[in-house]
Amino acid sequence: MHRDVFIARLDELLTPRLFTDYCPNGLQVEGKDEIRVVVTGVTASLALILEAAAKGADALVVHHGIFWNGTVPLVRGSHKRRVEALLDHGITLLGYHLPLDRHPEVGNNAPALRDLGLIDLAPFASHKGTPIGWKGRFEVPVTSEAFAHRVAAYYGRPPVSFMHGPRKISTVGMVSGAAQGDLAIAVEDKLDAFVTGEVSEAQFHLAQEEGIHFLSVGHHASERVGPRALATWITNNLGVEATFVDIENPV
Repeated sequence: MHRDVFIARLDELLTPRLFTDYCPNGLQVEGKDEIRVVVTGVTASLALILEAAAKGADALVVHHGIFWNGTVPLVRGSHKRRVEALLDHGITLLGYHLPLDRHPEVGNNAPALRDLGLIDLAPFASHKGTPIGWKGRFEVPVTSEAFAHRVAAYYGRPPVSFMHGPRKISTVGMVSGAAQGDLAIAVEDKLDAFVTGEVSEAQFHLAQEEGIHFLSVGHHASERVGPRALATWITNNLGVEATFVDIENPV
């Protein structure tokens, strides 16, 4: 597939034009013309770029690219090494940030809620007018202990949990990444539980005082879901080989 067609198909799927984001979405570094092998991942770290090169990737599609609003526009140090590695290996880099959080099929949130057993999903937690998270309900409520165990098993790590909600959980909201502040939106929506990536000091008190369950699974872990699902979608729909590569990050 030609690079420009590949980019157009991903832009069509993820609709970056609908978002006001912290970074450019879509193409970030142009590589070779033809796309045959694709790697997806969470962050375009040097380790991921080199692993993509070792796999013969023509394109790397990530959630966290290498360009962000407000950063100094200099290519030096670690930034230079990332750009250099991409250019040396002819790898096209595409980054989709909020579009990959939001997407109902290949995003970080809706697929995770479905995998955890929730139904009747609906958009949740707007960012500048566009919802980027999802919420849902259990057909049969589950105990808070069972839900915490289910979340730990799904993300492969025990969450930081402030379990102050009801004994049985019926409704859950989820926004991946550094969305701990959206706990307040979950409170407004009268949800039983809220799941996100990061945690700050304030969530301990808010969860306790408002009587809601708060679970933080780690920023990186919360955002592996979308890139993994996207690799499957690319393989099934674009006819090129795509593989998700996880460069572990404890945060």
